[in-house]
Amino acid sequence: MASKKSKIASSSSSSSNWAELPPELISSILIRLSTVDLLKAQIVCRSWRRVSKDPSMWRIIELEDVASEDMCRRAIDLSDGGLVEIFIDVKNLGEAILAYMAERSSLLRSLILSSRSCFSFFPDDIFREAVVKLPLLEYLHVPSFIFSRESLRVVGKSCPNLKTLKLHHHCPSSRDADDSIAMIIADSMPGLRHLELCGHPLSNMGLKAILDGCPHLECLDLRECFHIDLSGNLGKRCLERIKYLRRPNDYPPETEEESYLNDILSDIGLPDPPYD
Repeated sequence: MASKKSKIASSSSSSSNWAELPPELISSILIRLSTVDLLKAQIVCRSWRRVSKDPSMWRIIELEDVASEDMCRRAIDLSDGGLVEIFIDVKNLGEAILAYMAERSSLLRSLILSSRSCFSFFPDDIFREAVVKLPLLEYLHVPSFIFSRESLRVVGKSCPNLKTLKLHHHCPSSRDADDSIAMIIADSMPGLRHLELCGHPLSNMGLKAILDGCPHLECLDLRECFHIDLSGNLGKRCLERIKYLRRPNDYPPETEEESYLNDILSDIGLPDPPYD
């Protein structure tokens, strides 16, 4: 039986071996960690801390509910202006993190704010002030309750490269038709390729405007848009023009987490996960 002393020596040797791994191998290991775990990895040893401070490790940040505001700010700081994708799912911290991130991340291309991360009365001016500092934004997924018409106009004006817009609303089916959001999208976002307006009260008039104003549109999600009628020529036009169409009565929209997962699976060439 090995002595207690030899076990300690073996453990020490094992730890030493981990610390002596080549930097490129350490980087390959750490890049697979979640943002929170990567922050914690900095206290393992000096070599891990040195590698984890490389800004290239922080180009994609996923801030989950276990993260504190200090951890979120630290992760953004470590990106050193090189952040290109952020997913904020920290309860009621969306406002604070968004403002902090926008000041330091002008290269950002993808922004996802979960509904959990936002207060019910998210200050509209905070969102607008952040968006004007993100001119390279291509992907935007935010809760529609923080989105005023003016905010949407600012997005269209400030983000000319926007290709994906996801605004899930889940409004009551009894609400009157309202095409104001659709008209702003049609007038200011000609480069859109993927649009999700689940639960929005747009009518056929708004849908027609979007088809006219967004000539590159390939994916269109109209689930729970119950003022839309695709039984006539407009439905035929959608089928001829749109590669991936989800109709008003298709299965319910997914959560932010499911939508984010679907995007990841799509990026690596895998099909969407099955639904019940």
